Amino acid sequence: MQNTSKTTLTMTRTFEVPAESVMNAWLDAQMMKKWLFTMEHTNKVATNDPVEGGTWEIVDHRGGVDYRAIGMYLTIDRPNLIRQTFRMPQFGEAEDIITVQLKNEGNDSKMTFTQEITVPHEENWSQVDIEKAEKEFVASTEQGWHYMFLGLKQLVETGKINYPE
Repeated sequence: MQNTSKTTLTMTRTFEVPAESVMNAWLDAQMMKKWLFTMEHTNKVATNDPVEGGTWEIVDHRGGVDYRAIGMYLTIDRPNLIRQTFRMPQFGEAEDIITVQLKNEGNDSKMTFTQEITVPHEENWSQVDIEKAEKEFVASTEQGWHYMFLGLKQLVETGKINYPE
C-alpha cells in the first residue's frame, strides 16, 4: 500500500429520541438504506449482519456510477457503541475506522461520531502537502456526513426523510 497518514473527524449530534432508536438506524439494513450515503431510491443494495465480525455493504447508484461502501463490525454494545471499518474499494484499499457513541440525555440522545481517516500520500510529498491533504479529507468527509446526519435525524425523529426535489 502507498504511504498514508491518519487524521480524525469528530462530529456530535443530538436526536429527540432514545439512543436505541439511533442505534437501530445504524444497524437495520432497511433503515440504513434510507439515510446512509444519499437516499433510499439511489441505494441499490443495503445489507448487513449486525454482530461483531459481521459485515455491512451499501451500493449507491448516482450519475450512472455505483459507489460501494463496505465494512465489518468490530464492536456492537447496544445501545451505546458501534465500531466498524469503512472502505470504498473503487477508491483504493484505504480502510477507516468509524466509532458511533450514543448516550441518553433525558428524552434525547447524543451521538458522537468519529472517523479515523486514512489519507493516501503521493510520492515526494512534503509535510505541508500531507497536512493540506489531511485538512481537505476531513472537510469533504465532514460535509458528506453532515448531509447524511440530517437525513438520519429526520428518519429517527419522524419515521421518514423529506428528500429535496
